[in-house]
Amino acid sequence: MKKTDLFDNFFRGKKILITGHTGFKGSWLSIWLNDLGAKVYGYALEPATSKDNFVTAQLASKIYHRIGDIRDKDSLSGFFEEVKPDIALHLAAQPLVLYSYNEPHYNFETNVMGTVNFFEAVRRCSSVKVAINVTTDKCYQNKEWLIGYHENDAMGGDDPYSASKGCSELITHAYQCSFFSAEGSTTIASARAGNVIGGGDWAENRIIPDAIRANQSEFALVLRNPDSIRPWQFVLEPLYGYLLLAKKLWVEGKSFSGGWNFGPSSTEIHTVAQVINEVKKLLPSLRIQIDPSDQKLHEAALLKLDVTKAMTELLWLPKLDFEQTIYYTIKGYLDEQKYPTNLYEARVKQIETYCSIH
Repeated sequence: MKKTDLFDNFFRGKKILITGHTGFKGSWLSIWLNDLGAKVYGYALEPATSKDNFVTAQLASKIYHRIGDIRDKDSLSGFFEEVKPDIALHLAAQPLVLYSYNEPHYNFETNVMGTVNFFEAVRRCSSVKVAINVTTDKCYQNKEWLIGYHENDAMGGDDPYSASKGCSELITHAYQCSFFSAEGSTTIASARAGNVIGGGDWAENRIIPDAIRANQSEFALVLRNPDSIRPWQFVLEPLYGYLLLAKKLWVEGKSFSGGWNFGPSSTEIHTVAQVINEVKKLLPSLRIQIDPSDQKLHEAALLKLDVTKAMTELLWLPKLDFEQTIYYTIKGYLDEQKYPTNLYEARVKQIETYCSIH
């Protein structure tokens, strides 16, 4: 059995369709499933930059994929009919809070109607046995409680991004009740993860990519909200949860439908400043500057998830502590410099290391 296989050969030979496979989490998920022997099919926009994980890991030559927009329902549905997947995972999204302020229409069109298009494609494709909508911890109506949000807490959001992901969750629930409740129909669920970090993420206005860019330049890293608390987690932690959930949905059926939180343990509570201080231990030349502006767009200062449900019912556990999370993240970026021609193998090696902890 593969060193990366924590699923007893479950995914080998299965057709897995991933929307958003050119993105950060989608590319890591594609690498993992490809190494597990799954037949991976991707549907997404072109990678945003030449540094993106999809490009540097040369995934285009390893999986079957189609460049397409999640807003194009006919194109997406046609791809489903062409592939006839066993399992579909929806990761395509507009993923940035600050960008959602600049382009609210695109944000809602992608995250809301993109979700509708995904489930319509699933509904019309009889081969799909399991479908998961991957959203975010920001789908909850954030009242900045000290306690973590449970899966049955209210959806919402004060910024366009958070509101759109809350809507995506409501759409998932509506499709589950309206179209996927009968025995024999597709079994669906949603997965909500925290602030996911790891090598290969080069998005703008994200703290770790911004830190790496600053370290590689002559400029200081500007911290907007150093005291903000987020549920930081290494990329493989939630991906393990998504895959474990997909297997449970397949084997156990509709008793595992609904929403699922994946995040760090309740003891791992860390601010943006603590993250960067830990990064500086690995990148000592990194310079830091606090943003003095009082005209910042709204971002929640405190956000925590309660992951008790995933721990007790899926037997999923976050395995990495805070220091390990930052270490494996920065190592992923350093691997990009160390292995410019065989980064795929370096990514698989990091997955193997993570699996060995289990």
